Amino acid sequence: MRRRRTYSAKFKSRVALAAVEGRKTIAELASEFQIHPNLIRSWKKRLLERSEDIFADQRRSKETDETQLIEELYKQIGQQKVEIDWLKKKSGIISKR
Repeated sequence: MRRRRTYSAKFKSRVALAAVEGRKTIAELASEFQIHPNLIRSWKKRLLERSEDIFADQRRSKETDETQLIEELYKQIGQQKVEIDWLKKKSGIISKR
């Protein structure tokens, strides 16, 4: 039984960049790197789809991440308050009205 080969991110990026350059055909690159042409096409496509993320405004994504974190923390605080109130009621600390 043949094991699947795994490739490092560095290797994938090198191959994908070579494919984007277009100096060699996909078949030539496949022969040079000894991998299937479909892998090269897949890596090239992924590189082109995600390349804009490299140049995205980091400040804007950081602000979005912080906003999401704050919302999640408020949600957790609310959940804990409900749980604490329920525990107090069940333990008899809060009198029933």
